[in-house]
Order: sequence, then C-alpha cells, then structure tokens
Amino acid sequence: MSRKTVSQIAEERGISPSAAKLRLLKGLKCTTKFERAAWDAGARLVAGVDEVGRGSLFGPVVAAAVILDPAHRIQGLRDSKLLPEARREELADRIRQHAIAFAIAAIDAARIDQVNIYQASKLAMTEAIRMLPSPPDHLLVDAMRLDIACAQTPIIHGDALSASIAAASILAKVERDAMMRLWDPVYPVYGLASNKGYSTQRHVSALREHGPSPLHRLSFSSAWTTPAEQDVMEFMREDAASD
Repeated sequence: MSRKTVSQIAEERGISPSAAKLRLLKGLKCTTKFERAAWDAGARLVAGVDEVGRGSLFGPVVAAAVILDPAHRIQGLRDSKLLPEARREELADRIRQHAIAFAIAAIDAARIDQVNIYQASKLAMTEAIRMLPSPPDHLLVDAMRLDIACAQTPIIHGDALSASIAAASILAKVERDAMMRLWDPVYPVYGLASNKGYSTQRHVSALREHGPSPLHRLSFSSAWTTPAEQDVMEFMREDAASD
C-alpha cells in the first residue's frame, strides 16, 4: 500500500500541513538501512547530512555532517523535530563521543537574503561536508542532491529514515538552538529563546511592532509585513512546533 502524502493526511484529519508532516514522520522508522547499502557497495565513510532553520525568520541556517561508526550503534536516533530538547541534548553528546567524525556549518541571514534559502541550505551542507577531517566516500542527504563530487543518495524524509541523517539533524538543531539562546538577551522583544526564530504569533507581532533586527531575514519579510495569512507561512512555521 502506498504511503499517504502530507496533503492527504492534512485533508483527512483537518489539520495544518506542518502538523500533518509531523504525524507522518512519527510513523516512519529510523534505521541504518541506507548506511548498510552504502557499506555493502564498498563505501567506508558514509556521511549523513542535514540542515535546520530553513523556515526560520531569524538568523542562520545550520547544517551538520556526521559519519557514524558501523561498530557502535547509538540508540534512539530520529528526526530532531520529534525529540524533546533534553533528549536531543543527550543524543548530541553521544553522537559527538561515538561518531567517527562530524562537522557543523552555518550560513548567515545576509547570505540567505543574497542567494535564497534553498541555495543557502545547500551551501551550509556542502560546507559541513568539507569541514569533515576525512572526506566521505558516500553521502546520505535529506531530500536533495548537493553540488559536490561524491556518491550520493537523496532520501525524502531522510532525517526520519536514516540514522546518519537523523544524527546530523540532531547536531545541527542543538547547535542552532544554542545560538538562539545566546541572541535572546540581545534582542529580547522577539522571544528567540522560546521560538528559536520561527514564525510564532509573538514573533510576528514583535516584528510588526518593532521591525526586524539586523539578523532577521529580510527576504522573509512578507511573513510580518502582509496582514493576511499566507500559504507560505506553513513552511516558515514548520519546525516551530518541535520547540
């Protein structure tokens, strides 16, 4: 039986697309299936790659690349959006301790405005891969192909299906959340410690009242300058529900 799409789940349940996506992700099983296929094909260093913060109104998009050790299984890996904060922090520590290698990279708001968020996400992931101490020979990437000379397997919902991508998702989110907590006292009106820069009602209201900070993404300004609700707001709110 074919898996239902996010749109089908949203329509059947009468919920938002972002809520429907979370429901779909919760039903997926995170395993080393894709890693094993790459190892069996001869790859030695398989890196999972993912980004977080793509839908945020504030700050950078952050990516991580993680090469897991085939001999050490880290229990409990799954999409970072599905994990409570304390569990993410715990798993991030275990990933740092037991992974063969990992790296984290960020692309700031100014660059996002310059090249668009899709290209900035790809840049962040590519930079994280290049920062790894040893170059991987196979990449597992969440739902896209990168402009890098390496064998790749793009996986839709990869952060919910691949242990390596899930590990990258967790490291990237823990890193970015820490950044938001540091910026919160600098720009307290936006509630960054709680909303992590995403499009919550408080955040949008603060933007309409006070305007953007120097670290807001001006290319996302329609989120706070247009009075009417927009379909694009679902994309901008997508990860906010996990915080």
